[in-house]
Amino acid sequence: MSDMGDKSKSGDRRIVYGRNPVLEALASGAEIDRIYIQKDIEGAGKKIYALAKKAGIPVAPLDRRALSREAGTAAHQGVAAVMSSFNYVGIGDILAAAAALGEAPFIVILDGIEDPHNLGAVIRSADGAGAHGVVIRADRAAQVTPAAVKASAGAAVRAPVARVTNIARAIDELKERGVWVYGADADGEDYASLTYEGAAALVIGSEGSGISRLVREKCDRIVSIPLRGKLSSLNASCAAAVVLFEMAKDRP
Repeated sequence: MSDMGDKSKSGDRRIVYGRNPVLEALASGAEIDRIYIQKDIEGAGKKIYALAKKAGIPVAPLDRRALSREAGTAAHQGVAAVMSSFNYVGIGDILAAAAALGEAPFIVILDGIEDPHNLGAVIRSADGAGAHGVVIRADRAAQVTPAAVKASAGAAVRAPVARVTNIARAIDELKERGVWVYGADADGEDYASLTYEGAAALVIGSEGSGISRLVREKCDRIVSIPLRGKLSSLNASCAAAVVLFEMAKDRP
């Protein structure tokens, strides 16, 4: 049975808030039903207003309290967009996107990240490092929520994200397609001592327990980040950023 991704939508309407995330949504051509803008907004808010009007997207000026109510948060920076439900892709779509660019696949796999802010931060790093997509678990893990989009600085609007029911099975299928899988976990090889040429995927585990035993066994190599301070580990999104940009150095 294949577990190459769930293309289904997440369900209810999605609110994207914050100036950079909304600008990214506009730039990506995503389906936006309406934009709420705080009255008398300045700076980037005026640019968002102009872009929305040019794209024919309805814009509703609101006072700060009403905007906070629509956005579901007071951290909206004066702007929020109502978008169609998030479209998850399949892993096959990520591989096809890499092939279309003439590049070896570069994928991030998240084994149970539960904090949407960590999810957003990883997506932002993945996008910055040139990864072709991110794979997440469909259950018992953070999904692409407004908080995740905000934490990604808008990268989650355009970055391909695939949901799978079984990470271990998805890794098996990726390996069958020639992808070499690295797991970031304790007691691994120094991440900076390896080269990461060719098709590669990086697995990042959950904030508390790291990579699950079965998923760790599926990885081709385990890498770790040597720490010189008193802490024994890094935050999951920080670890992902460190290793991803090291991997990116070996790519064309």
